[in-house]
Amino acid sequence: METNNFDLKEHPHSRLNILTGDWILVSPHRTKRPWQGKVEATQANDRPAYDPQCYLCPTNKRADGSENPDYKGSFVFTNDYSSLLLNTPDGGLNDDELLVANSQKGICRVISFSPRHDLTLPQMETTEIRKVVDVWQSEFENLASYPWIKHIQIFENKGDIMGCSNPHPHGQIWAQNSIPVEVAKETQQQKSHFEQKGSSLLGDYLALELKRQERVIFQNDHFVVLVPFWAVWPYETMIISKRHVTSILYFTDEEKDALADAIKRLTVRYDNMFETSFPYSAGMHQSPVNMGEHPYWHWHMHFYPPLLRSATVKKFMVGYEMLANPQRDITAEYAAEKLRALSEIHYKAKGA
Repeated sequence: METNNFDLKEHPHSRLNILTGDWILVSPHRTKRPWQGKVEATQANDRPAYDPQCYLCPTNKRADGSENPDYKGSFVFTNDYSSLLLNTPDGGLNDDELLVANSQKGICRVISFSPRHDLTLPQMETTEIRKVVDVWQSEFENLASYPWIKHIQIFENKGDIMGCSNPHPHGQIWAQNSIPVEVAKETQQQKSHFEQKGSSLLGDYLALELKRQERVIFQNDHFVVLVPFWAVWPYETMIISKRHVTSILYFTDEEKDALADAIKRLTVRYDNMFETSFPYSAGMHQSPVNMGEHPYWHWHMHFYPPLLRSATVKKFMVGYEMLANPQRDITAEYAAEKLRALSEIHYKAKGA
């Protein structure tokens, strides 16, 4: 509850990220009219359906000389230049608790979403995205079969502004023998809530968001898409499963259909925001594997897009953000309102 004359829409304040325990500074007074500047639609460069120079297109050779099959759906392979390696020896360094390092072993997989070089997720049919969801689920199951793997990170970097090295729409899966920092934070926060209240942290949070309807963008039968109260990036969102499920492994066919629907509807809205192929980093957070039961874990998917005012103006994490904690001007509520109002028909499909 807001107290005294304090107003979230007017006054600077900090918000708690209940998933990590971190705080973010919100300064809504700095930009009461964030759209004062001129906003122009930017036409993305049209790509061909097939690029003979692309190492992800069917039948082409990759950088290491391997040849891609003439695939018709999604294509999955182990990254030719993986950040984690399967044959890393066990070991580390600990010099007086001051110089500390541990070896990291893992498997990095690449998923080409479609043979089409020009189709991003928002431009694919929902039935095609569902096939990608199936691949995510099967890859999660296969990688979890390695007893030494503890965490499986499914993610996508979309757009060169997010460091994407190849324009052919694709995602990645990194599986490793330890728990990364952000996942460790979320594990602790969810576990603490579950032990205190006997319920899912995100389940309780979702119930409150559905009651207030201030940050919910849309929902279907199985998922809610919202701007989290503690969002850092201007149009950051989360997809949260309505059912308390610990990982994608347990999604039913109906839930997988609904997840494809949610991804399609959200990413189309993103592209329509500035009529451009909207960049983002997105990824699922789910329970660790091969470490016992984790009943407190609740599946969710983060979307972190950097664009702020137009197709060419992004949010930078510098200065105070790097040295203190994240800061934003437009509120999560304002971002949700803008996203809610956008069409679910892709701007390139209008008038087609």
